[in-house]
Amino acid sequence: MVNVIDIGDFKIGSGPLTIIAGPCSLESFEISLEIASRVRDICSGVGMNFMFKASFDKANRTSIDSYRGPGLEKGLEWLGDIRSRLNVPVLTDIHEPWQAAPVSEVVDVLQIPAFLCRQTDLLVAASKTGKPLNVKKAQFLSPSDMTSVVRKCIESGNSKIMLCERGTTMGYNQLVVDMRSLSLMRELGCPVVFDATHSVQMPGGKGSSSGGDRRFVLPLARAAAAIGIDALFIETHPLPEKALSDGPNMVPLEKLEYLLRQIKYIDELVKRNIGISDLNWTGGKE
Repeated sequence: MVNVIDIGDFKIGSGPLTIIAGPCSLESFEISLEIASRVRDICSGVGMNFMFKASFDKANRTSIDSYRGPGLEKGLEWLGDIRSRLNVPVLTDIHEPWQAAPVSEVVDVLQIPAFLCRQTDLLVAASKTGKPLNVKKAQFLSPSDMTSVVRKCIESGNSKIMLCERGTTMGYNQLVVDMRSLSLMRELGCPVVFDATHSVQMPGGKGSSSGGDRRFVLPLARAAAAIGIDALFIETHPLPEKALSDGPNMVPLEKLEYLLRQIKYIDELVKRNIGISDLNWTGGKE
């Protein structure tokens, strides 16, 4: 049984797919508001739930000279303003335990970055806020390794946990998505999120920055929806080639509706007719 999480006026873990989308970083208030507004309208037109995502600080950039974001104070001001103006729930990531409390005062969901998902103090601090968590599975972990991550959160008083697949390291500068992880992590009782854009990233692929191949976002998202997921995470930008972070793997905003209509069709078809993939269909593990 998967735990159902209430966020705003919709649920994650039961019913229609939720879209978690926005730019990688908060580049400016104006562009962030524009993206949030356009994605909200696209999701409304397609008939999908929407949560805005953007980072106030990307503390894990490849280069020390790379743009990181506006910082905590200004970033939270922007996120709070977007949340109230557009009446949409908001998600952002934290990197240090002390950030959990002030960020939780503004956003609806705290995200734990993949590289940090084993950091006990960070998980405990985030859990103690009582906010729903989106915990990304590290590129170096197996799905079963997330059992300990989930236990840390639950034992810290928080069972509102989503687990996010974002690709696994395969050799240098390459990621591969093992679709089995979606079913395996959902067996832990948590709603599962598929991060379709970071899954096509090429970490450090450009030397001083990460590369990516956005061509594969749609086929991977379609595959994940066919297995059955609770939320789809997508980074998008009006001009990905000019974005200040993660441009190569972001979906052009003008192509987002095209992508989402396909995903909605598959999601509805699966959930209405056959349901999310169940690993116990043969009677259990051999």
